[in-house]
Amino acid sequence: MLDATTRSGGTATVSPRTAAELAVVTATATGPAAPTGLAARVTRVLLSPWSRLSLLVALLASAATAVVLFQPQRLLTNGWPPQLGGAAAALAYAVAYGLCTVAFVPRPLLNLAAGALFGSQLGLASALAGTVLGAGIAFCLGRVLGQEALRPLLRGKWLKAADGQLSRHGFRSMLAARLFPGVPFAAANYCAAVSRMGLLPFLLATALGSIPNTAAYVVAGARASTPTSPAFLIALACIALPGLAGAVVAWRKRHRLRGH
Repeated sequence: MLDATTRSGGTATVSPRTAAELAVVTATATGPAAPTGLAARVTRVLLSPWSRLSLLVALLASAATAVVLFQPQRLLTNGWPPQLGGAAAALAYAVAYGLCTVAFVPRPLLNLAAGALFGSQLGLASALAGTVLGAGIAFCLGRVLGQEALRPLLRGKWLKAADGQLSRHGFRSMLAARLFPGVPFAAANYCAAVSRMGLLPFLLATALGSIPNTAAYVVAGARASTPTSPAFLIALACIALPGLAGAVVAWRKRHRLRGH
């Protein structure tokens, strides 16, 4: 039984229903037509590298403004909300810590607060978790919103050298940056994001390299009520000596650069 075609003299005639079905199949296979005109131009502008970079700048400016208005550092003087305690409070503080680092709140202040609120052990765990979380958020924001726009600007000698070092030797370079006290936390995050360094080596190097400095500040915050205790004095020395060593290295490099 032929319901789609009729044969006459060896030729086949396609029925109207079959022609319509073929048209639907063809349209489905080729997919929807690409947007044209004003919609296409608006889409290209919104998804362009510079538009995404502008969004990143706006987000960071908004976060910094929120920190100025709400002043999260008041936790140091007012204490943690009484309804939160133990591991739940430490987890909440780690999340708040990570968000605050994205908003450029200084990590030493947050580390001191972690020690004062939770003690040495729980405070260190919370501060390290917040450090890794904040670094990961900054890295992902910089990679998605800023890398494509900023990479063509890496033309200077020092910028190219830093980019090559992070791209080829990401883990050890970031580990050294975290251990060295003179490298700003946010600057290291966004430099790594613009480079071709992977996310996992970045997070692992951040976690390991941040332990010594974070532990020193957390212990100092936990023992701030007894400033003559050995633990507080040792923590203070661990904070001061690397900073002094970093200043000496930077001063010597400055003189060498002047000599050249």
